[in-house]
Amino acid sequence: MSRIGKKLIDIPKDVKVELSGSRVKVLGPLGDLQMDCHPEIKVQVEGDGNQIRIINEKPQVRKNRQLHGTMRALIANMIAGVSKGFEKKLQIYGTGYNVKEQDGQLVLQIGFSHLVKMEIPKGIKVNIKTENARGNDVPAAFSISGMDKQAVGQFASVIRKVRPPEPYKGKGIRYFDEYVRRKVGKAFTSGGVA
Repeated sequence: MSRIGKKLIDIPKDVKVELSGSRVKVLGPLGDLQMDCHPEIKVQVEGDGNQIRIINEKPQVRKNRQLHGTMRALIANMIAGVSKGFEKKLQIYGTGYNVKEQDGQLVLQIGFSHLVKMEIPKGIKVNIKTENARGNDVPAAFSISGMDKQAVGQFASVIRKVRPPEPYKGKGIRYFDEYVRRKVGKAFTSGGVA
């Protein structure tokens, strides 16, 4: 049996969970999310409606053991999303690089001959802390937040792929806590050959 799947999920006071067949709907202060569970996995609200148990009726089947923990994690993420939300912080390093939000689009100026415009998905908010990067010391900083953990992570990943950090000067887009392994450039020597 899955160790993660066996753990009960606590439901906060301001969150309501509705079950209808295999569909789980979670309502909270930030909004509502819903998901269809796999037919082999059952979801039950227990106690006084303040805990959820995920039940795997056929633990001998390998796929069901895998789905057990996955379904539990997805439902726990939905509950966390509607109560607190999720956030990814990104930074842009490079002289003259900047980020703006215009007409529902994220506009990046990151060393290309053109501006990179990206449509901000529905349910995602972009909060720009520092618009312009100043050299290698002060990066442009912004964060992406929303209820859906998958949507937040996916949009952050798409933004980072536009210009991943390069290893020599570290210029590009990176996550806030990401470590970029730096390489030493070519060393030029002077003098003649004997």
